[in-house]
Amino acid sequence: MAALFPRDRSEPAPGAVHLPDWLTLDEQRELVAACRAWAVGPVPIRHTRLPRGGVMSVRTVCLGWHWQPYRYTRTAGDVNGRRVSDFPEWLAELGRRVLADAYGRDGYGADAYGTDGYRAGDYRPDAALINFYDDRATMGMHQDKDERSDAPVVSLSIGDSCLFRFGNTVGRNKPYTDIELASGDAFVFGGPSRFAYHGVPKVYPGSGDPATGLLGGRLNLTMRVTGITD
Repeated sequence: MAALFPRDRSEPAPGAVHLPDWLTLDEQRELVAACRAWAVGPVPIRHTRLPRGGVMSVRTVCLGWHWQPYRYTRTAGDVNGRRVSDFPEWLAELGRRVLADAYGRDGYGADAYGTDGYRAGDYRPDAALINFYDDRATMGMHQDKDERSDAPVVSLSIGDSCLFRFGNTVGRNKPYTDIELASGDAFVFGGPSRFAYHGVPKVYPGSGDPATGLLGGRLNLTMRVTGITD
């Protein structure tokens, strides 16, 4: 649902960029349709079971590589043993566009963040985790650290808004910044913020626009570079 007043981009931490309303309504519809297709297989969407027996409240389907705590595999041994859907090139190009808008075409480097830098055109994500949040789903504070690459993570949100908590690289507690992510928003974290703790304490039911094709709940798609070779 379009905001009454445009929301400004923000940078809650070095290398972390929030791009409000980045996806058009048509792009959101296309992603919802694609996610529906991915959700039915070959490896269907599921609640991930954690090593100690807990079950995540979000439901997840993967592309390119299958994620299970805490590793990537080509096949889903914890679901049905099948190979996950391929990571499409059109989605990688979407990720490069987000990075270009977040960091500029030339990316960012040592002068800005004390890192080796990334160029948007060189971004080659090979895995995506697609999480669906219903009204009660949350995500605890965690790091995305199962990848062997420190390339940025690109996140896209569709549907209901959520409270997104973006923290520090040391632990799950303060300091952190609370941000509302709405339908169509993009969020990037790389460089010094690549391994920052982050989570979703709350979803706001009924805040999404049915015109996206998602009738309730929140979809969050995150693209990553695993750094793994077959």
